[in-house]
Amino acid sequence: MTNRARIGYGVGALAVLLAASGCGSSAPATKSAAPAKPAAASSGSSSSAAASAPAQDTAGEAAWAKWGLKPMAKAPAPPADKPIKLTKTGTVPVFSEVPTQDKVVFITIDDGAEKDPKFVQMLTELKVPITMFLTKDIVKNDYAYFKPLQALGNTVQNHTVSHPVMSKITAAQQKTQICDDQTALTEQYGTAPYLFRPPFGDGANTPTLNTSVQECGPRAIVLWRESMQIHDMQYQSADKKLKNGDIILAHFRGPSELKGETMTAMFGEMLARIQEQGFAVARLDDYIAKPAG
Repeated sequence: MTNRARIGYGVGALAVLLAASGCGSSAPATKSAAPAKPAAASSGSSSSAAASAPAQDTAGEAAWAKWGLKPMAKAPAPPADKPIKLTKTGTVPVFSEVPTQDKVVFITIDDGAEKDPKFVQMLTELKVPITMFLTKDIVKNDYAYFKPLQALGNTVQNHTVSHPVMSKITAAQQKTQICDDQTALTEQYGTAPYLFRPPFGDGANTPTLNTSVQECGPRAIVLWRESMQIHDMQYQSADKKLKNGDIILAHFRGPSELKGETMTAMFGEMLARIQEQGFAVARLDDYIAKPAG
């Protein structure tokens, strides 16, 4: 029986801590459970007439060569029928991958500790989509750094105020961590985060945390299937291979945490690992239907 987590509300807390990076690296897969509102699998690359071409299609070969990379495979147009459908109220789903037949993966980057201008330049030129889960106390010294990344279409999502182990704090403290980050990020970036990632992936499947997330505004808890280390990926699957729809975790990290490597070098290594397995990078938001209203 596969242990790959689909959208669901698994039982039990996640408890994987990565001391070296200060965030999670390998959240255990949860068992499948029926979501409150079923999400149909994507039918591939079908799209509505209004769907725009993937942003990374505009990056030319010279742009990739500048960063020592070969051009990435082009992601298909966003699906018209979003495979993940979020509800406006009620229990929020927990997922670490997107059910899709598209040969794509999704890159998420956490916390915001490293603010390397060259990384902004890299994403501006390569147009690779990411999703940012930002921590207030880590980004508040330079909120502006992330605005050019947001302007590229990369959304800002909730990752708490101070990055605590959520299962070790009270329900009231959980709510403060999530709600205060929600308020700060909404004020700074003009859009309320609709996704939440608990630090270390801890407590993701607990009723207490689910309630706290609901009360603060996000409508889903997002985990991951792989995490990018300095040069290599860490996989949850035994075969150590990417799968369609996998969510990949990385961090805003610099030389002091990456043993001398820059964030752009780490990101380039991650793209190479994705590319060598034949995957494209798609935008997570393009596969999620947010609640109406």
